[in-house]
Amino acid sequence: MADMMWAGRFSKQVDDRVNDFNSSVSFDARMYRQDIQGSVAHATMLGECGIIDMKESLAIVEGLKGILSDIDSGKLHIDPNAEDIHMFVEAELTKRLGDTGKRLHTARSRNDQVALDIRMYLRDEINEILSYIEQLINTIVKLAEDNLTTIMPGYTHMQRAQPITFAHHVMAYAQMLLRDKGRLEDTYKRMNVLPLGSGALASTTYPINRERVCELLGFDEVSQNSLDGVSDRDFCIELASALSILMMHLSRFSEEIILWCSWEFKFIELDDAFATGSSIMPQKKNPDVTELIRGKTARVYGDLNTLLTMMKGTPLAYNKDMQEDKPAIFDAIDTVKLCLKTFIPMLDTMKVIPENMRNAAARGFINATDCADYLVKKGMPFRDAYKITGTLVAKCIEKGVTLETLPIEEYKALCDKFDEGVYDAINLDSCVMQRKAKGGPAPECVKEQIEYVKRKLQK
Repeated sequence: MADMMWAGRFSKQVDDRVNDFNSSVSFDARMYRQDIQGSVAHATMLGECGIIDMKESLAIVEGLKGILSDIDSGKLHIDPNAEDIHMFVEAELTKRLGDTGKRLHTARSRNDQVALDIRMYLRDEINEILSYIEQLINTIVKLAEDNLTTIMPGYTHMQRAQPITFAHHVMAYAQMLLRDKGRLEDTYKRMNVLPLGSGALASTTYPINRERVCELLGFDEVSQNSLDGVSDRDFCIELASALSILMMHLSRFSEEIILWCSWEFKFIELDDAFATGSSIMPQKKNPDVTELIRGKTARVYGDLNTLLTMMKGTPLAYNKDMQEDKPAIFDAIDTVKLCLKTFIPMLDTMKVIPENMRNAAARGFINATDCADYLVKKGMPFRDAYKITGTLVAKCIEKGVTLETLPIEEYKALCDKFDEGVYDAINLDSCVMQRKAKGGPAPECVKEQIEYVKRKLQK
């Protein structure tokens, strides 16, 4: 094996087992594009500042672009025996340009180079995940627009509670996803700080122009402390946290879909393309996609915990422990993208069964609150109205009827404020239509929610 770039200090070759243990190219190779882009900006700045000859600067830039083109086309394969992607690119550049290639690493360290590459890579990944979130929100909006008057029971404690619409229910997830989008955008802002120029830990004696590199690479500002620039990975932790919350929302939605497509609910049916069968039970149609999302949520939580635990005991500045940031954050990103790419078309193709939702809403006395409100509007204190309605519900259960079918005589026997108008008040459609408070389930309110979400997506 060829000498390592840092081999001058050592009197013997590093044991092959240590090389294998130390190597990160198996997972950081995916950052080759960002590594080359960062090096192009660095080489450009070195030439402009006169730190290296301009001709050599231009040669390095062209050499790096050639390497990028060759990797993209498949002409050049990343050496799996390389220590990392950074050393692979530099070694390849030196192979092509000789001593000129060796000048690329002037005024930088692998520490600030790695910190730069991962920030650039994660910026790109955040943008891709944001596009998936927007697709999912748009899918939810379409689902809501198609089900503005689809009445279903709302639940608390998994017990039927009050009537709502399916549109209102799914739009709750649109709001959650908007917050997920905001968290990722905030993470991007804090991540978009240039660490290059921090050196190994104490910057450099060369007269570099960090602001120029910042401009070339599209960062908002340069890091203000060289130790901090190379030694923290809070941006990875923050991203993993935002992704964990996103996965929590996907998992909750998945859990409801699992319930809804069961025979006990049968509120929806998944498209055959997004369900699986059983090896022994021919009648089965299993919601494996949503079950896997529930399971993969735990995996992303584990990635977050890995990052937190990895960083909690590392003194300043850089420590090799921090090489473990990439497998964890890359896994979280890959998992989230896989889940979103599968969940969106599954949701888009599922069939809603309004009549089953309506039938479920007609049972369980979910209009009892509206019955109590009817008495309140006639002047009765709510607590008294609540008690009377509870007695009516008990009577209905005893007689095997519902509030809608209980004779008016039974109502009047308990309270003389009741009249035939109570049946309009407890009608499921009326119950929903009258809930017009901002954010409520009335179709006109849900339309406002939809328009709000659409405006947020346009910003």
